[in-house]
Amino acid sequence: MPTTPVTAANSSSSGTVEEILLELVDEDGNTIGTAEKLSAHQAPGRLHRAFSVFLFDEAGRLLIQRRALGKYHSPGVWSNTCCGHPYPGESPFAAAARRTYEELGISPSLLAEAGTVRYNHPDPASGLVEQEYNHLFVGMAQSPLRPDPQEVGETAFVTAGELAERHAQAPFSAWFHTVLDAARPAVRELTGPAAGW
Repeated sequence: MPTTPVTAANSSSSGTVEEILLELVDEDGNTIGTAEKLSAHQAPGRLHRAFSVFLFDEAGRLLIQRRALGKYHSPGVWSNTCCGHPYPGESPFAAAARRTYEELGISPSLLAEAGTVRYNHPDPASGLVEQEYNHLFVGMAQSPLRPDPQEVGETAFVTAGELAERHAQAPFSAWFHTVLDAARPAVRELTGPAAGW
């Protein structure tokens, strides 16, 4: 039976993974088709469009989240502020803003593009694979968080030093350091040299 993509108008946490379509892309980020979310992540993975958001407070601390235990992929691990996939035809910028609001209850301030990165990260725990062409965004978190508990288990604002300590003690997503390292030039431009990113 054909599956229709979940759109901004009809998306909800009740939608199953199989109901959501992702954009498949070539190595240059050109759209070449669509695939159901779960099938795109099953080994060996299919290259698809994604985004990652890094939001900071006025002190230059990064907002990180621990993914909810009910997530189908990488549950219970720490990761960047927000990450996800645009709907087919949705711009990565719009998807990043939409998903940040859905997960954390805030609209990012000064959200700006921070480049792209392509990676292939298997997740040994689930057997799923992240083959992603990832659009990066940096911005500010300037309003109180209202996390959706179905998406987010915990949040924290951390300095660069605190992030290193936390990473040594707790599991992080397989893609976290890849996307952070790729976004660092834009992060430094946003937060300034004193923040230490």
